[in-house]
Amino acid sequence: MLDSTVAGMLTGLSLIVAIGAQNAYVLRQGLAREHVGLVVAICALSDVVLIAAGVAGIGRVVEQAPWAIDVVRWLGVAFLTWYGVSSLLRARKPESLHAAAGSTGSANGRRRGVAVRALALTWLNPHVYLDTVLLLGTIANQHGSPGRWWFAVGACVASVVWFSGLGFGARYASRWLSKPRAWQVLDVLIGLTMLAIAVSLAVS
Repeated sequence: MLDSTVAGMLTGLSLIVAIGAQNAYVLRQGLAREHVGLVVAICALSDVVLIAAGVAGIGRVVEQAPWAIDVVRWLGVAFLTWYGVSSLLRARKPESLHAAAGSTGSANGRRRGVAVRALALTWLNPHVYLDTVLLLGTIANQHGSPGRWWFAVGACVASVVWFSGLGFGARYASRWLSKPRAWQVLDVLIGLTMLAIAVSLAVS
């Protein structure tokens, strides 16, 4: 039981710690102190659902429907391209960037937009299905029953801990990124990251 749980945690961390579109977005929201709990919850709960689906055997369905992954891939390319370009355009106006103090405007509207972007960056990434559903599901099932579910518990805990640490931990670093210039650099880096991932998806 313990061995399977630890294996799940280590495997889960190895897959989600790498810098990607989802992590970049969680980091930015954490630094901006804007709806951090909402973003962390969406990313962590999405991982829990996907991990459970993979362990339950949904990966076989994904393998039988490669066209579905292609649809997700091109939707992801389109969204990441839009988000990357938006970040670069936003960086051109550093006076419009807000850190630490947070941003104003319609709270419900901003919350809705943040939620939609978090969901899109999570569910429109085909690597999420290949890594979380197929890979984790396959590795988990090597632990037998009920070991595979303890493996899943470990992977889920790793996801919750990672996203919570990334999002809420970034809030404490926002004091050093309160200047518009720092946010300008951050948005340029995030924009380039999103575009690079979009290109990698398009050519894969």
